[in-house]
Order: sequence, then C-alpha cells, then structure tokens
Amino acid sequence: MKNFGRNHMLTRTLAPLCALALSTLASAQETPPVPVDTLKEVTRVLASDEFEGRAPGTPGEEKTIAYLEEQFAAAGLEPGNNGSWVQEVPLVEITAQNINPLIIAGTKYAFGDHWVGVTYREQDHVALDDSEIVFVGFGINAPERGWNDYAGIDMHGKTALILVNDADYAAETMEGPFNGRAMTYYGRWTYKFEEAARQGAAGAIIVHADFPAAYGWNVVESSWSGPQVYAARNDGGMSQTLVNGWVTHEVAEQIASAAGMDLAQMEQAATQPGFTAVPLGITASTKFDNDIRRFASANVVGVLPGSEGPDEYVLHTAHWDHLGRCTPAPDGDDICNGAVDNATGTAALVALAKMHHEAGAPARSLAFVAVTAEESGLLGSEYYGANPVFPLSQTVGGVNMDALYVLGPARDVVAIGGGKSELDATLERAVEAQGRTITADPNPQAGYYYRSDHFSLAKRGVPMLYVKSGEDLFDGGFEAGEAGHADYTANHYHGPKDEYDPNWDWSGVAQDVGLYYAIGREMAESADWPNWVEGDEFRATRDASCAAGEGC
Repeated sequence: MKNFGRNHMLTRTLAPLCALALSTLASAQETPPVPVDTLKEVTRVLASDEFEGRAPGTPGEEKTIAYLEEQFAAAGLEPGNNGSWVQEVPLVEITAQNINPLIIAGTKYAFGDHWVGVTYREQDHVALDDSEIVFVGFGINAPERGWNDYAGIDMHGKTALILVNDADYAAETMEGPFNGRAMTYYGRWTYKFEEAARQGAAGAIIVHADFPAAYGWNVVESSWSGPQVYAARNDGGMSQTLVNGWVTHEVAEQIASAAGMDLAQMEQAATQPGFTAVPLGITASTKFDNDIRRFASANVVGVLPGSEGPDEYVLHTAHWDHLGRCTPAPDGDDICNGAVDNATGTAALVALAKMHHEAGAPARSLAFVAVTAEESGLLGSEYYGANPVFPLSQTVGGVNMDALYVLGPARDVVAIGGGKSELDATLERAVEAQGRTITADPNPQAGYYYRSDHFSLAKRGVPMLYVKSGEDLFDGGFEAGEAGHADYTANHYHGPKDEYDPNWDWSGVAQDVGLYYAIGREMAESADWPNWVEGDEFRATRDASCAAGEGC
C-alpha cells in the first residue's frame, strides 16, 4: 500500500481539480444530491440548548434518541436490532463532590486550575493517603517492542506520574520504537490508566502538555470535571486505580523540583530504551466523595437491507453524545452543545441514509449506528464491538464520522491512519472522482486513529476508514485551513461555544458527505472483503475473525 507521508507538503495529486458543485459528487446521474438542508436541520436541533449538550443518562439523551429514531425512519431505514432502533448500553455515572486539593510534598494544588482527578471505582468515598509517587516515564509496558517502563518496580499502593503520548512523539519521521511521530495506542491516556491499574497502582497522574496531548489544559479541565460516565463493570471498578488524574506541566515541574530533580531531564531520560522507573521520595494525597448513578444508555441502530447479500454489512458510525453541562464560559453559558463535535457527524448519518435509500438498496446491507458515550472513552462503540448487532465476521468494513468542519470547500481530505488497510484504494477512487487530493494526518503525534469510535471496531479486525475535512481550503489554502482548525480547538472544542451558527458554509461538509457516500456505496456494491495490510496491528484479528465466521 502507498505511504501517505506526514504533512501537506507530501500531498499526492490524484487528478486535476474539477469545478466544484455543491454536492461535489462523481456523477449527478449516479449519485443523489447531498441533502444539505437535512445536515443543517439535524445539526441545529441536536445542538440546541433544548438538548442540554446530549449527555448520556440525561433528559437530553431521551430527546436525542427519540429524535434519531424519527429521523432514521424518515430517511428510509429499518430498525436494526431485531426490530428495535436501540441497543442498550449499561453505564454508571460517578460525580465527585467535596473535592480536596491534591497535596504533594506539603503543597496544595487546587482542583481545576492545577489538577483534575476522578475514580473509576463505584464507591461513595475515595481517599488517597500519602501514596508514594513514582515517575514511570510514558507508563508503557510493550513486551513485543522490548519496552517496559514498570520493570523492576512494585506499584502497589503507589501513584504513577506519567508523561502523555509515547516515547518518540517528538520525532521528525515515522521511524522509532513507537512509530516515531505517529502515536500508537500506548500513547493514549486510556491505555496509561489501564496499564497503571494492571500494575496495581493506587493512583495514576498524567502530565499534560499541549503539543503531545494535542489540546490545551482547558479541554482537560472541562472533560474531567462534573459527572463522569463509565462502562458498568462486574466488579464495580474495584480492579481500577483509586484515583486517575492529570496535572499541568507547571505543577509537574514543581513536583520534580520538590523531589530534587529536573522535569526536562526526566522527560528526556524517559524517551530512551532501558529507562527505569524513578521513586521520587514524596507522596500524594487527596480525597473526595462520589454520587453514583447506574443507568442504561443507548446506541441507535438502523439498517438499509441489501438486495443480494443482506447478511453482509457496511458500517457507518458517528457518536451522538456530548458533554452536557460543563465548565461555564465567561458569559455564564454552561451547556456544551457539541455542534461540530458531533452533531455534524450524526447529521451525516441521517443524510447518508436518505441518499442511499433514494439511490435504492445496494447489494450488501448498509448499517447506520449512532453510538453513545464516545466522550467518556468510546463506551458505546466499545459495547457494540463486544456485543455486535451485526456479526463482525460479516461486516465488510466501514467509515466513521466525527466532527465535520464548516470551513468551506477544500481541495483535499485528511486521511487519519492512512496506509493501514486495503480500504485506502476505495478512498483513493472516491477522492479522485471528486477531483481532490489526500493529505496525510498533519498531527500524527495526536493519535487520532485511536481516539474515535472506529477504533472499537478496528481493534476487533473490521477495516474502518477515518477521513477528516480537508485543510487546503479553496478560500485561503492550507494557511486558512490550519487557522480554522486551530481556532476551533482553542475556542470551541469541548466548550460551551461549540454552538450551531446559521451562517456556516456547508459546502465543505457536503463535499465530505458525498465522499462518505461514494465509499460506502462501493463497499456495498462490491464482492470484495478488504483486509488490513500485512504487518498491521489489526491484521491477525481480522484473519481470525474471518476464519471463525461465514463472511470474509
């Protein structure tokens, strides 16, 4: 497979740029027009204050589920889960109360400004008492890569201080023990907390830094404050660490100084093979109470049955949830409406269903799944992956839509995780038909392929494409695209100002929805079973799934 490179300087031109029509589809005779009015209206409704930020387990969820059932039916879909529109997803909500400062070496760090922390344990009171802090570098245990940051250290009762991302995120190339600049799953915060728990740690604290995290402290504070939703566990979460949290980079520097060390030197040491964990000789303490609520959320599942192979499925996913009420903006607005993230992607599900229904049933079935609790750690898609409505061995592949940017039309699309599967060829044909180009992920260190709902299917072997809105805008080129994405991340993402704007330019979103249509339609009309490329981390899982099932 082709190597997409690492930045827009390596963009490949697939065809001369065609004149841009609103739908930017390959052929008006073959493809229905993109229903832009549907995209606008579904986004507007889902992002309205009436839906209260669409947090799972709230009245906002009830309104969202009812609305999506209505929209899926109107688009021509059938209920996908044995006659039901929903797949129940058991969750637990834990809301911390009476949160004490984080006390390290006698210094008190205020919640929100300096640290945030939660527990995955379903218990009424949490107390981390004088837990010895151990600097564990990037907190990675990867035997297949010859790397173990926990080698030789007993973490029971102790608190792991962990760097964000993985050991070679600052590389200029994709070469290195953890794929160089491109993040692996070992760099994700979800993995770091999982591994700390496996090591028996009492606490796990990640050091935030803007570049390797790919977002600012404001995103951490907003996301980790207020009610937190988790997958219900049989043991009530007791196998997890007592406290999981984050500290600012400035606080981490102070912690290192209190231990008589220099954080910059510690960070450098952690990038080297053979790094060993360092007990800091100081302790961490905090405590808080919890309100606990157990409930069932829901994935919304619709299907357009295939005309020839109805038991073979092409999957479309987008998450309907957002953060609900969150840290208020200066004007007092405390509803995180999630208009771009991800009312736009959910609206695209409805629009695509309409388009495919209008075009007529393809050979294979098309499945549309609006998943819950993505913002809480991909919980809805994870539940679907573990309990698939449509067998994974009979799922041909799919596309995930998460945050469609309303920046206007672009000459390119951004391929997240390019070079991983044979679906790249399908993407190339669809992009070429639009007269656009493919740009490699400009921020591979952010690990975006592991941060949205396609990952829950990919890690179980299903080839999934994750394609983002382009950055080479017709109006302003890469400079304007990069500025637009940066503005969204800094001023809107995961905050109360991710709100619907009636003045948005939807022509770029229409481009992207047309692309998703072409990709899904080709998979649904083809007899091919795409796989991951040889050597990819998910190839063996796909091969095993195919061998065990009747598909592939």
